[in-house]
Amino acid sequence: MASSKPTSGKKSLNTVTLLFKLPYYTQWGQSLLIAGSEPALGSWNVKQGLSLTPVHQDIELFWCGRVSVAAGFTSEYKYYVVDDNKNVLRFESGEKRKLVLPEGVQDGDVIEIRDWWQDASDALFLRSAFKNVIFNDTEGVKKELQSVPVNKSLDSEDIVVQFVISCPRLVSGSTVVVTGSNPQLGRWQVQDGVKLSYVGGSMWKANCVLRKSEFPVKYKYCQISQAGNPSLELGPNREVDIDLSSPKQSRYVVLSDGALRDAPWRGAGVAVPVFSIRSDEDLGVGEFLDLKLLVDWAVNSGFHLVQLLPINDTSVHGMWWDSYPYSSLSVFALHPLYLRVQALSDAIPADVKEEIQQAKKHLDKKDVDYEASLSTKMSIARKIFNLEKDKVLNSSSFKQFLSENEEWLKPYAAFCFLRDFFETSDHSQWGRFSEFSKEKLEKLISEGTLHHDVIRFHYYVQYHLYMQLSEAGAYARKKKVILKGDLPIGVDRNSVDTWVYPTLFRMNTATGAPPDYFDKNGQNWGFPTYNWEEMSKDNYGWWRARLTQMAKYFTAYRIDHILGFFRIWELPDHAATGLVGKFRPSIPLSQEELLSEGLWDFDRMSRPYIRQEILEEKFGSFWTVIAANFLNEYQKHCYEFKEDCNTEKKIIAKIKTSPEKSLWLEKEDSIRRGLFDLIQNIVLIRDPEDPTKFYPRFNLEDTSSFRDLDEHSKNVLRRLYYDYYFARQENMWRQNALKTLPVLLNSSDMLACGEDLGLIPACVHPVMQELGLIGLRIQRMPSEPNLEFGIPSQYSYMTVCAPSCHDCSTLRAWWEEDEGRRSRFYKTVVGSDEEPPSRCTPEVVHFIVQQHFDAPSMWAIFPLQDLLALKDKYTTRPAPEETINDPTNPKHYWRFRVHVTLESLLDDKDIQATIKDLVTSSGRAFPGKVEGADESREKLSKVQLNGKA
Repeated sequence: MASSKPTSGKKSLNTVTLLFKLPYYTQWGQSLLIAGSEPALGSWNVKQGLSLTPVHQDIELFWCGRVSVAAGFTSEYKYYVVDDNKNVLRFESGEKRKLVLPEGVQDGDVIEIRDWWQDASDALFLRSAFKNVIFNDTEGVKKELQSVPVNKSLDSEDIVVQFVISCPRLVSGSTVVVTGSNPQLGRWQVQDGVKLSYVGGSMWKANCVLRKSEFPVKYKYCQISQAGNPSLELGPNREVDIDLSSPKQSRYVVLSDGALRDAPWRGAGVAVPVFSIRSDEDLGVGEFLDLKLLVDWAVNSGFHLVQLLPINDTSVHGMWWDSYPYSSLSVFALHPLYLRVQALSDAIPADVKEEIQQAKKHLDKKDVDYEASLSTKMSIARKIFNLEKDKVLNSSSFKQFLSENEEWLKPYAAFCFLRDFFETSDHSQWGRFSEFSKEKLEKLISEGTLHHDVIRFHYYVQYHLYMQLSEAGAYARKKKVILKGDLPIGVDRNSVDTWVYPTLFRMNTATGAPPDYFDKNGQNWGFPTYNWEEMSKDNYGWWRARLTQMAKYFTAYRIDHILGFFRIWELPDHAATGLVGKFRPSIPLSQEELLSEGLWDFDRMSRPYIRQEILEEKFGSFWTVIAANFLNEYQKHCYEFKEDCNTEKKIIAKIKTSPEKSLWLEKEDSIRRGLFDLIQNIVLIRDPEDPTKFYPRFNLEDTSSFRDLDEHSKNVLRRLYYDYYFARQENMWRQNALKTLPVLLNSSDMLACGEDLGLIPACVHPVMQELGLIGLRIQRMPSEPNLEFGIPSQYSYMTVCAPSCHDCSTLRAWWEEDEGRRSRFYKTVVGSDEEPPSRCTPEVVHFIVQQHFDAPSMWAIFPLQDLLALKDKYTTRPAPEETINDPTNPKHYWRFRVHVTLESLLDDKDIQATIKDLVTSSGRAFPGKVEGADESREKLSKVQLNGKA
């Protein structure tokens, strides 16, 4: 790469002046600069970059900067917004810009480079989901990379304008031209415009020599299809002008015009967990190779996205509790549950084949039998492993897999061995192996040990899982279907990751969510919170490795609970519910602040407020039994919990194990709930690490502790509560997210979506927009506080819309479970005063699903259950049985199976045609050509919805 500095000696290189010009509006105290790969642009050191100066031109604000460089100068660069100390506040998205000067520049020339700020949304179509899947055939049909010469000698009246446009969504076989108002651009006749050359990376360029007298020039870009049909870009005319009064007139103008303006691209997809799909080949649970059939069904239905739940190994407890897919044993290892044992070998013995056939029949149940399916598969896999281990483990493909994955695979295999040997995943119980070290690991996995084949078996299973999922992923890409994964926010506290990287986690805490739509008591997921300060020391290497691993299989992913990257709801590890938590990070209420507000009785506000009248009200005549077993009376009519039950987990243990438990056998649940209400009856939470800091309890006004305070204290606490939850943290949380999320997004080229449901801080959506993160909209839980039901037609483009998701009831169940809500929906959304049908008929489903297809959202993604409800034949099962997760139950069994096989769904042309018609008529794109699709669509009438058609 050419240097911008002159060479040593008597004669200098020819030099030219670069004049950068970018329209951008900043806030007070902000400025722009350019940092790039060459010394003239700071060698990527932002503080040494080229500072820009604001210049007003009419009503626009431009940021301009000059630098002298050698005539052969090339560089990569980006624009940055900085504060007065040149600290980066934000930087533009997308790939690095590549500056290559036009051919023919001479000593003393001025090259004006007019750029547009690259928004994150503009860069989305350069992500692998689009580049390598949806539009993966465009690269192959483009011509050889071409240079863009100037084809005539220049005189003093000539200006060379270089047109540069990004066309990531170019239709196969198309070309690009620029046409405009002057003769050289064809006077708006597309066939006479200037044809652009493809220069790589979805970029097209053309040089055009214009006379000074012809400016200003209006122009537009145009796609011309392989058949010769022109399609002019949308929006107003573009315009280029020059400053004829400038003493240093630009001889070259580079118009870096961003992306070709096309209609918003909108896609559709189906969401279903791998474990829920059913096929003729599975052993009681969906398998990775079943995804090929699901992809075929998606294509036939007009979709090009399949969304899954997490697929990592969750084998922590060795029982059905491990069906919870968000509690990873390893964030790198795949779950053995999804292995297809029939595909392990081409030479499976007859007796093993017969065992597989018998297992198919035995495990073909209504729901997943997690334990039976997993143990059966592992038993069969071990038999095949013992027959072919040397052949497979000595193969070149396995050796390559081991080499590329040993950093996580070896600790994972050792962990699984120790878990089974000690009969617990709690690595604190492993004696000398409790603390991980590479030396101990190498001894554990060495060839000379008696258990070496156990270690190798885990390698073997992970290798085949990798091969099978890779096969499914390659098949999806070939069919132009995006495979979308899920990135859980946490890991199990007894996991490989907490064993190997203990300093990355705060092991004395748990994560969850404050009370919301899903659970009025909040959620406690049990994962340890992250030590972000420690993670930052190697630039979040653990996260970057996770995303790199995911990108081997997926081209898009969902960030679970994206709020956790702004702040997490942190609970003490002794909590069982999610109610009495605090945000981390957050600015607490200091003791000094509370004293200045006239609040001084900190014990009264931060310890459980338990009075005799409260006990009588809650437990009736049974209150004396409760007091005798669980409480001490520290002063007249005032009580506190005994030491052996002064936390939620201790309460649970004592209720179950107390010698007096016979007294409450029939009331165990209500006793536990009542005691939880007592221990949560506080208004301030004292920080366990600093007793002078406090946090307002969520919904503190609901407590009797709050109601019994004086009016002054109530008013102060109301104000401080609102400030803590809705004001004082916003800037901190924004900065926190801008440290961590860009690392994730830049770790791979997958398309990223964020699950942004729940209590949403004001900073979240602006940050997501700035980073190009696609949000989630569920109609029944709108983000607007004044609405009961979301309005899909008003969703923003950068969203995924869906009628339901795995964390709530299906569309059918939601419709049928609440008569009052159903009537309100029918009146406000459907627009009918008539009585709605009590059953969620296919007509009702069609109306709601169509609303989402028609929404402006970039993606409409539907749970498979909601799509199948479009046909009566698939609604024979009671609707509540189709729910995947119950967030109110921390021990929910994740076991839902679709009651029809993928083979049967592929044979059902009617359901596929129904869905494809919805895709087509809504204008959402789909892979391949739709045969016989009805381009027009009749809106559902209220009569039809009422079942009176």
